[in-house]
Amino acid sequence: MTRTAHEVLDDPADDVARKPGGGCTTALLSLLTLGFLAWAALPIVELDVERYTVALTALTQYAVIAGAVLVLLGLLLRRWLNVLFALLATVALVYTVAPRVIPDPVVAEGEALRVLSVNTYFGGADAAKIVEEVRNRGVDVLSLQELTPEMVTELERAGLFAELPNRVLQAGPKADGTGIVSRYPLRELSLVPTTTLAQPSALVDVPTGRDVEFVAVHPIYPMGADTTPVWQRDLVALPEPSLTGQPRVMAGDFNATLDHTRLKDLIGRGYVDAAGALGEGLTPTWPSGWTAPPVTIDHVLSSGGVLPEDYEVVDIPGSDHRAVFTTLRVAG
Repeated sequence: MTRTAHEVLDDPADDVARKPGGGCTTALLSLLTLGFLAWAALPIVELDVERYTVALTALTQYAVIAGAVLVLLGLLLRRWLNVLFALLATVALVYTVAPRVIPDPVVAEGEALRVLSVNTYFGGADAAKIVEEVRNRGVDVLSLQELTPEMVTELERAGLFAELPNRVLQAGPKADGTGIVSRYPLRELSLVPTTTLAQPSALVDVPTGRDVEFVAVHPIYPMGADTTPVWQRDLVALPEPSLTGQPRVMAGDFNATLDHTRLKDLIGRGYVDAAGALGEGLTPTWPSGWTAPPVTIDHVLSSGGVLPEDYEVVDIPGSDHRAVFTTLRVAG
């Protein structure tokens, strides 16, 4: 039977055939779009429960780029349904990620507390460079992760304890050790129960302002074959903001980005992330080189009237992380 011209124009099969690439291209683009939708949904449905979804969640900011590429491909190939789904998911991701590069309009007031956090990479970081940064930046409190006994010796030899004489150190082999070193007197606390890696805490006796509780943070690396549940427990062990409004700072290698469920929950209970508040929330801190896609897993969180004034990441030779420096203001 001969078809009319109108029937030929309206035939969906003919429409598909006329699209660039044909049915195979449609199927491939649809599979890529479905994969992208699953990736984009991870931070929303909070499925970072095993190491592969933890890794994909850490790369959420890169999903925005993947979504934009899929939207462009869909437009070029005229796959309108693919364009629609990819565009909606990309817009949702932008809505989540974009605030991290927009500074909050809050003005920090009060006494300055300068905080530096350094992951020493199994004690292999350049001790002299750490001390130089402490001295040049007038650091008041230093959080050290992966602090080995040998690293303590190197730091002492480089003059750290002449600059910051007060310390609560829980040094250990490999990545086990963590420490707090301060210009001001410290009184050791027990704000964090025993975790896989040391996470010491102390009360910083700030002479011209309110005393500040300080936690040096380092939950275990979540990408091992069986470490993800332990990483989750280590993060859950971190204290919520004080109900009494006691000033508190938590600084270190959280091994988590702002998209990971446990860190989002912690911040949602009343902490301020210094980088996110100052529009630096996408500034990467790991790795220091290009061995993996750069992500932001080192943080300074504060609560109880403590707000960030400035923020910077610092290269430390010998470390696989970039150090984090921020000036906090402790309200009176």
